[in-house]
Amino acid sequence: MSNSKEIMAKNIKYYMDKKSISRQKLSDDLNIKYTTLATWLQAESYPRINSIEKMADYFGIDKSDLVEEHKDNKPDNTAVTWTDLGMPYGGVMPKELKETYADLAHSYFKRHPEYLNKDENKNDEK
Repeated sequence: MSNSKEIMAKNIKYYMDKKSISRQKLSDDLNIKYTTLATWLQAESYPRINSIEKMADYFGIDKSDLVEEHKDNKPDNTAVTWTDLGMPYGGVMPKELKETYADLAHSYFKRHPEYLNKDENKNDEK
């Protein structure tokens, strides 16, 4: 049986992976020190209740989803596959390739912020 720090670390990592959230983004978005988040993820310390509430709200989950051990914390297998991309030999896209695509998109929108949320901006103009 895992201790509460290990359970919390596993659950935070699970939801970060599920939402493709980096440590830096999570710490920035929740105004939590990066080093504090790192100690939670390494199961060295346990977050206070207000931080647990912030994370639960951020991920759109119940606090219990972070605190309690879950047997079904398997990676989400609904990811884009090679077949989805028209690559008939199948298989799940490697994490490194997903990260490469995310890096490319990040760089593109950094250079072209006018295309970010383009559809939302059109709705704002109406």
